[in-house]
Amino acid sequence: MNRSRRIAALAALLLALPLPTAGAAMASPSSPSSSLSAAAPGAVTPAAFHGELPRPTGPYAVGEEVLHLTDQGRTDPWVPSAGPRQVAVSMFYPARQGTGVPAPYMTLGEAQGFVATRVPPGTGLRPQDLADTVTHASTGAKAAGGKYPLVVLSPGFENPRATLTGLATDLASHGYVVALVGHTYEDSGETLADGTTPGCALCDSGAPDTLPDSRAKDVSFVLDRLTGHDPAWRLSHLIDRDRIGMAGHSIGGASALTAMAEDRRIRAGVNMDGSFFPPVPADTLAGRSFLLLGKQSNHTADGGDPSWGQAWAGWKGYKPWLAVTGTNHASFTDIPVLAAGIGLPMPPDTTTSPERGMQLTREYVGAFLDRTLKGLHPPLLDGPSAANPEVLFQHP
Repeated sequence: MNRSRRIAALAALLLALPLPTAGAAMASPSSPSSSLSAAAPGAVTPAAFHGELPRPTGPYAVGEEVLHLTDQGRTDPWVPSAGPRQVAVSMFYPARQGTGVPAPYMTLGEAQGFVATRVPPGTGLRPQDLADTVTHASTGAKAAGGKYPLVVLSPGFENPRATLTGLATDLASHGYVVALVGHTYEDSGETLADGTTPGCALCDSGAPDTLPDSRAKDVSFVLDRLTGHDPAWRLSHLIDRDRIGMAGHSIGGASALTAMAEDRRIRAGVNMDGSFFPPVPADTLAGRSFLLLGKQSNHTADGGDPSWGQAWAGWKGYKPWLAVTGTNHASFTDIPVLAAGIGLPMPPDTTTSPERGMQLTREYVGAFLDRTLKGLHPPLLDGPSAANPEVLFQHP
């Protein structure tokens, strides 16, 4: 796929149009019209962008630090000439109110890569404006006392880790430590320890079938560095090593299952609208818990993605399956909020607002993790709620 067609296809996700999420479908994403005006008529008008994510809803303030980790025992699987595998990890944690300074949404290099490959031309969005998006997290914030469950987050293919910041900050505000992993060479750019921001080495060819396994290795390495005898993070004492979960969007969600199969430290997993890559290692969960949370259009029990039903049938643990009406593939990320900030409309078949999509994602992922990692029993997961009529409980 040449560069102009690839940019058009990638821009569809910022427009909140669903793209294929796994296997051969991801290898050859359908390209929208060569003119994005057909998808968003009259909406791309240059204007000042003052991005702000919805405020976290928990009682804690949120601190953030970025770690740069190098796995000396593993050569980078996508660019072997780069040497050992390097990953950037944003650590979010419960913090004391009124400490620290506002954290950037992305580095300037990451924002430049995102604007160049993920944003339609003519929006007027500048990289610095995107980097300055308000996240409600602070660098240098003093940590709250205590120990907290650890949740690893993995973004969708081609999306930088920052696009799950809205979920990460909310979880931290409710008493979780969150490790948001950037999978180098798999998205628009992750800034590494030396200050460089390499772009996507896989986007022209699509996600290989081995990508979930590679992400599982990234996650296990991050867990080793956070919970081992010589931890890489100065605040590792905040982590309760016996309460670890993982959630991801799109291929990040599919990879959560692979990571659980390969690493028994992960007690609970969440897949947000990602198709599973075969073979699905369902029989290796050994009674652990997994949440399926996706759009109604193809992630109901009789929907268009058979991988969910096949995976669900093989699990023996706690396994809620929720389909959300009026959403699209991007609704479980920050992307629709960013798109609205630059005046891009929602697709015609999307009736759930960007803010509402983030609210539902935060509430149901948080409730699931509260139940599985904290031993609480939020009534939200007991069945349909009159307050959330968009959320449909599936019972295959």
